[in-house]
Amino acid sequence: MVPELPLEQVRTLLAVVDEGTFDAAAAALHVTPSAVSQRVKALEQRTGRVLLVRTKPVRPTESGQVVVRFARQLARLERDAHAELGLSPEDGAARVSVAVNADSLATWFLTALARVPQQPRICFELRREDQSRTAELLRDGRVMAAVTSSPDPVAGCSVRPLGRMRYIAVAHPDFAGRHLDGPLCEVLAAAPIMTFDRGDDLQDAFVRELYAGEAGGGRVSASAVRHAVPTSEGFVEAVAAGLGWGMVPEVQAEPLLRAGRLVQLAPERPVDIPLYWQQWKLDSPALAAVAAAVLTTGAEALRG
Repeated sequence: MVPELPLEQVRTLLAVVDEGTFDAAAAALHVTPSAVSQRVKALEQRTGRVLLVRTKPVRPTESGQVVVRFARQLARLERDAHAELGLSPEDGAARVSVAVNADSLATWFLTALARVPQQPRICFELRREDQSRTAELLRDGRVMAAVTSSPDPVAGCSVRPLGRMRYIAVAHPDFAGRHLDGPLCEVLAAAPIMTFDRGDDLQDAFVRELYAGEAGGGRVSASAVRHAVPTSEGFVEAVAAGLGWGMVPEVQAEPLLRAGRLVQLAPERPVDIPLYWQQWKLDSPALAAVAAAVLTTGAEALRG
């Protein structure tokens, strides 16, 4: 027989994770810390699994993430039901949390959100994260949907293709003259680069691919001289200012190429990153409206 998950215990676990400590969760729930501890222990006994790592702040275990995600989905369904029954506050609005990569946010994603009907009213909560890591936010229940590079659905989620974002290697003309005077496969690895953050591997992957046919090329990486600019617009402007070369979304590079502020380094070697839309499998009108707008706009803005 499958054990039930009492709603009071599930909500208490979510409060502990969100608040960070048992005491803070007790204050938020207006109960004693002892009651919070008893509810969490009872839930762990029911599931037969440890659900929390008792650190400060507490962290959900892998099993705990499953329960936390369930709790967030349950809260979402409850809010939708209240709205349909007319029990929400008059100024209440449905909230949809989405993880999206910076380049999509800077190019096409806001256009998608502007297309979402506002009846009923919807508030967007966006979390900016690299497309290779947005699925993690889905997995632990911190967002309801995500633009991700993974075609493998997170448990409890559906996945649909959006299209491919094309990146091209570019640099300022003066930078190219100073640092890239020679065959690209001989000079690019030593030239200063732009990165988004320490987790940005796109430039290094491009260099590895470029040097793949060379002796020892598989071990080559981009220069150790690298500048980090953690915004999509700032990254492009830094490349256009001549600080380093970088992989820039084609749609952002095109006007700068036409203006002569950038030159393309390897026109025959674009890099296409497939993007996918993953979302909770919930019958939520607000989430469905956002998904429809995102899928339509993605099909228009991205390569098929």
